[in-house]
Amino acid sequence: MNHASPQIPDQFKAQLFDKDAFVAALSNQPSIPLYKNTIQSGRETLNQWFSKEVNIDQLVYSHTWLIDQILITAWEQSAWDDSEHISLLAVGGYGRGELHPGSDIDILILLESDEYQIHQSEIEAFLTTLWDIGLKVGSSVRSVRECTEQARSDLTIITNLMEARPLSDPENLNKELQEKIDIHHMWPSNQYLQAKFDEQKARHKKYADTAYSLEPNIKGSPGGIRDLHMLGWTARRHFGTQDPIKLMALNFLTEAEYEQLIRCRAFLWKIRWALHTLTGRGEDRLLFDHQRSLAEQFGYQDHPGSLAVEQFMQSYFRTVLIVGQFKDLILQHFDDKILNADKPQTITPINERFQIHNQYIEVTHDRVFADHPPAILEMFVLMTRDPDILGPRAETIRLLRDIRHTVDSQFRKDPRCAKLFLQLLQAPYGLTISLRRMARFGILGRYLPEFGRIIGQMQFDLFHTYTVDAHTLLLIKHLRSFRYEENKQRYPIASRIIHDIKKPELLYVAG
Repeated sequence: MNHASPQIPDQFKAQLFDKDAFVAALSNQPSIPLYKNTIQSGRETLNQWFSKEVNIDQLVYSHTWLIDQILITAWEQSAWDDSEHISLLAVGGYGRGELHPGSDIDILILLESDEYQIHQSEIEAFLTTLWDIGLKVGSSVRSVRECTEQARSDLTIITNLMEARPLSDPENLNKELQEKIDIHHMWPSNQYLQAKFDEQKARHKKYADTAYSLEPNIKGSPGGIRDLHMLGWTARRHFGTQDPIKLMALNFLTEAEYEQLIRCRAFLWKIRWALHTLTGRGEDRLLFDHQRSLAEQFGYQDHPGSLAVEQFMQSYFRTVLIVGQFKDLILQHFDDKILNADKPQTITPINERFQIHNQYIEVTHDRVFADHPPAILEMFVLMTRDPDILGPRAETIRLLRDIRHTVDSQFRKDPRCAKLFLQLLQAPYGLTISLRRMARFGILGRYLPEFGRIIGQMQFDLFHTYTVDAHTLLLIKHLRSFRYEENKQRYPIASRIIHDIKKPELLYVAG
């Protein structure tokens, strides 16, 4: 048996499940009530630990371990025919070990051959037991050959199988499967990463390409848990690991970035655990109905001019902003190392501080921002002058993050910086995306402290769709759109007036 499970302290295991006592009880008690009571008792214990602020990683992994033991025990109670090899694997989020209270429990029953009928009655009985004891199981039954064929053409299936974790696998069928689906046989890392980029783009579009909807989905919205999964999947496909510590060893993350990323993940996991517990199901939407309850649960209190729920949601929005920063940084690294690894390196100088490296802007040396602080704003101005620039390169993003604390009162008083900011607002195109980048990289809120105070600020009512900062940037986008030819008929008065304004950048400043 291969019972590889997430590592948790032995004292946690002892409080959640005693296998010897459970199996002994099965011989003289009805099995279904025994399973149900054990699961309920274990989950109540986990929720007690959550209320005592036990480390959320340990809670999630402990829940995974508990369900592992239930499934393994139920599996072992079946009379499997040894003539045809069969295995039980955890896949998807369950395979990763990320099992929250309402998470789907995805399993794969893997056979060596296509001879299903040999095990048909046992498989049906096993799955019926899981449903009878109240587990929300998503199951599939496939042979190694079928898994291989389906993974070759389906991005979701290859991703689920990459995360397969054996629960019972005496013949090492999972090892055989992993060898057949590795990058030497299908989905090479560059193809996989491009497909994941496209998938992420479609997912973000579903959520209006914003992390700042006032009823966000903590899993699917930009900056949410799924973006963390995206990084992990890509790393696993290319490097064979999705452990952030190993990404740090590979120089994709610094130690400080790693610690901040783990804190962000922990905060999102806490919200998800609490949300699942509050709703009694796998609910990932932070609906207004739930936000106030969660704010109270997490200890936020009303203050003059700021409700507890608004403070809680601002913490959420600022967390997903940081996740978005890390996602941009790491995916840009992946883009360099995976998608563009074999492409010729083309470098076009712009000035003594910046150059274009394969359509991405980068500094000419590591001390550009430190030696010439106005270059922080200059970079964004340069991006609005060349529509072929796709954005800053990863190392330049990192340098910008490391130096952003120097955007202070002295920086704001520098006439060179004021001039550059006005040049940015005069940009012929790319203004809105540049302002959004500045906000995401932590520059806009420091250069304009008034904007900094409203980052992630929400108003707890049904009349505002986005946070205050997102509304503000959307306003700039709409003001810009009045200059577009296609909007003359839609906004005839505004389109006429905007062309009479000699300095539209002043309008944007007012906005």
